Amino acid sequence: MPIMQPGFNEFLTVTFTLFAVIDIVGSIPLLLSLKKQMGGIQEVKATLISGGLMILFLFLGEPLLHVLGVETHSFAVAGSIIIFILGMEMVLGIELFKSDKDSKSSLVVPIAFPLIAGSGTLTTIISLKANYHESLLLIAILINLVIVYIVLKSLDLIERILGPGGMVAIRKFFGVILLAIAIKIFSSNVPGLIK
Repeated sequence: MPIMQPGFNEFLTVTFTLFAVIDIVGSIPLLLSLKKQMGGIQEVKATLISGGLMILFLFLGEPLLHVLGVETHSFAVAGSIIIFILGMEMVLGIELFKSDKDSKSSLVVPIAFPLIAGSGTLTTIISLKANYHESLLLIAILINLVIVYIVLKSLDLIERILGPGGMVAIRKFFGVILLAIAIKIFSSNVPGLIK
């Protein structure tokens, strides 16, 4: 398929596709839980690391995976397993992922990857690149990063609005959604591994 020229409809398609795949709104309960475990989230750093991963994958994704000898399908399956574990945490109300409260690495795993710039997001970027201009994708990524930052910055406000009961209900609901997303990513990529 030929690469489409940048236009408003194409811009909306790419932006909303990334927004749906990133699913930052659906990740709010998990982000709140991680924020408590870690003693806070550095919103700017988390956004910049996520953005760095997305932009890196936009320009170097496929070549990087090939150099490492990793197929896109393998990458997606590995990410889906991490997402599945995070979903299980939310549904069962247990802590499987042990976060080091003092470690800066918690910003990278699981917040920047796989929560914000997960395997689904990164493989979507590679897929969209086959059909859309890099400049269009870059703008869409930057817009989504602004949304991510606003959500990360507003976590406490969102928690106050929903209250403890609302947070438990939403956490379990989105835990199931996260499990479903993980299973979808897993099932759609496993056949690509079996040759």
